[in-house]
Formats: sequence, C-alpha cells, structure tokens
Amino acid sequence: MAHVLARRLLMAGLIAAMITGFTLAATIRVERPPSTSDASFAASAARAPAATLSGSVDRLQRHLRDQPRDASGWAALGLAYVERARLTADPSYYPKAADALGRSMGLRPRDNDTAHAGLAALAAARHDFPTALAEADRALDINAYGARALAVRVDALVELGRYKDARKAAEHADATKPGIPVFTRLAYVRELFGQTGEARRVLQLAASSATDRGDVAYVRTQLGELAWNRGDTRTAGREFAAALQADPTDLGALDGRARVRAATGDVPGALRDQQALVGRTPLPARLTWLGELHESAGRRDEAARQYAVAAAWGALAKANGVTPDLETALFNADHGDRAAALRAAQAEWARRHSVHVADALAWALHANGRDEEALRYAREAAATGYRNATFQYHRGMIERSLGKRADARRDLSAALRLNPHFSPLHAPRAWAALADLGGAA
Repeated sequence: MAHVLARRLLMAGLIAAMITGFTLAATIRVERPPSTSDASFAASAARAPAATLSGSVDRLQRHLRDQPRDASGWAALGLAYVERARLTADPSYYPKAADALGRSMGLRPRDNDTAHAGLAALAAARHDFPTALAEADRALDINAYGARALAVRVDALVELGRYKDARKAAEHADATKPGIPVFTRLAYVRELFGQTGEARRVLQLAASSATDRGDVAYVRTQLGELAWNRGDTRTAGREFAAALQADPTDLGALDGRARVRAATGDVPGALRDQQALVGRTPLPARLTWLGELHESAGRRDEAARQYAVAAAWGALAKANGVTPDLETALFNADHGDRAAALRAAQAEWARRHSVHVADALAWALHANGRDEEALRYAREAAATGYRNATFQYHRGMIERSLGKRADARRDLSAALRLNPHFSPLHAPRAWAALADLGGAA
C-alpha cells in the first residue's frame, strides 16, 4: 500500500510539473523564417529536451493505463504530445494530443482549466488562432492566473493581427503572472510596433531574471533574433553562442548561428548547423533556407531536394489538422506553384489579418503578376511600424515591377541597410535590382 501511495504521489508531481512547464515559454507565432515565429509564430514552446520529454510521456502513458480516469493526467499527456510535435516537427502527434485533451474534458467537463489551456496550445500549434483564443479565454474564466492560457492568449491575438489587443493582453499578463513567457511576448509586441529599443530592454530584463538553463537559452535566442533583424551579426552571434552555451540543444539558437555563419562567410559551418537542425526538426522555413543557401552557391540539385521535403511537410501538416497556408504561400511564391501560393495566401487572409499574412499575400500577388493589388498588401504589412528586411524587399520589388523607381530604390535600400544578409538568395537579388535602378544602400 505504501508503495502504491508513493507511486501516486510521484506521478502527481510529474503531472503538475508538466502542466506548469510545457508550452509556457512558447512563442506560438509563426516561426520567423531565417530572413521571418511562429511564427513565429515559429514558434518554440517549452524547454524540455527530447529525451526527458520522451521519458515523461512514457511514464504518463503507464500511469494512465493504471488510472484511466485521471483528468489531469490526460491533460498533461495532451500537452506533452503538443510539445513532442514541436521538438520533432512531426504533426502526427497533434491528433494524439487532441484525443488526450478530449478525454480529459470528458472526465472533467467543468472547471478543467488545464485541459482548456492545452486545447488552446494545440489550436495555436495547428494555426487555428480563433479557437486558440476562445480556449484560452475559457481557461482564464476558470483560473485567471493560468500562465499558459495568459501566454497563448497573447500569441493568438498577435497571429490574428489584433495588435492593440495583444499589447493590452501582454500588459495584463505581466501584471497578473510576470515571468519569462510574458517578458518575451511583451518584447515581441513592442517589436511589432517598431519599438525595437524597448523590445531589447524587456528581453535584457528577462535575461537578467532567468535562472533555468532553458530559459536563459530561450531569452538569449530572442535577443539574437532581435539583433539579427537589424543586421547586427556580431551581437546576434554573441547572443546565439550564449544561448547554446546554456543549452546546446536549443534549436532556435542553432538556426540563428547558421544564419550568422552564412552572413559572415562561413558557409560550410552554416551548412553543418542547418543540416543538423533539419535532421532533427524538418520545418519548412528551415528547409527552405537551407535550400536557398545551396541554390545561392549553385548547388541546384541539393536545393531541389530540400525544397521537395519542405513541400511534403505541408501535405503532412494538413493531414494532421494543421493549416499551413502561410508557409505554403511563401514557399510556393518562390519555389513552387505560383497559383497555389496565391490561393493559400488568400485563404489565410480570409482567416486573419496579420502583418506576416499581408506580406505573404503581397508576394503571392506579385508572383502572379498582380502588382497593383500586391502593393496595397505590402503597405498593409508595414502599417504597425514593424521593420522587417524581407517585407521591405518584397515591397521594393513590387514597386520596381510597377515602374515606381524612386519608391523601389527607397525600399530596397531600406531592406539592405536594415539587414544586408536577410536571405542568402534574395539579398543578392535586392543588390542587383538596386544597382539596376541606379541606387545604393
């Protein structure tokens, strides 16, 4: 009897740790392509290493075979599946997560804030942001201090393009449950409004308060991304190195280091990093960047292989309940079916009006020769004051196609001044277009 009681207490501790830990450090936004979360949104969620997570899942599964009516255990298992999908880029875990969270709700249909928060995280991971917002609100109606629900609510509002509401939600979360997850969201909202200095200040405060090695790595990675986006490769490299020193398995930091290495001439090192990364998490943005790095070096066959895997991921994601239209639009506009790119971008715009979707729709329209329409959405992508070299490059190329030479020179120059290394494939094209226009960055 004592043995059974000890086992139950140990299991309860594991479940509590998983409920409070998984997805808390999430930035559910579409993943920033190496040029853009969640991303990104990426998106990275909790900091559990894959081996630790796998062991936790196994223990939860054994526990639930013995205690199949444990609603908290099912909620924790659902969250663990969401996290495993993030770590492996395997969306087949999402239906398993939905099943586990559904069983939790079936066992405890009322006052089950952990399951509602898990459903919010699952919906966000699947890019169903209206549902993510609704489930986060349901969780917060039960427990106003739920850290995960507070965080996912901010993410959902960001991805829906409701930036003023997102700022209020982030400030409310900071007043209610301050911590690393909230600080990083506050910083991203500031960045979206063009307040990069304030975003950096908030992240530096977060870095000074972080003690867990995973949290240190996560915040340092975000500081590296902020530096990268403004073309400061030295600071970005230092921050990504600090992140990897804290946690050598941090995927975002490895991705960042690859981009810095490519920008500073270490193409072999960049290839090693990115090949290792896509071997672990074959996400489309990372595969596309690797393909573009190969293509920029004339290795078209190898680039085509990476593009083929990126395209296949979209089909796999859709089969498992993910809506990958933003990724599909961006990928196909440059490397695939341009008509499909436009269909995907229009479908995503019908669902949400974020700056990232506006940019994708502009670029897809441009790829299909509809530049007058494209320019409207390219301007929409800049409406918040967010400064993004890829966005500015897209707008400049659209203006060039329209014969707006002065505007094109301005925007292409701005893109290259902001980050002259924003893409291994498109940055050289920006330089060439600018030279053709008689301009200089």
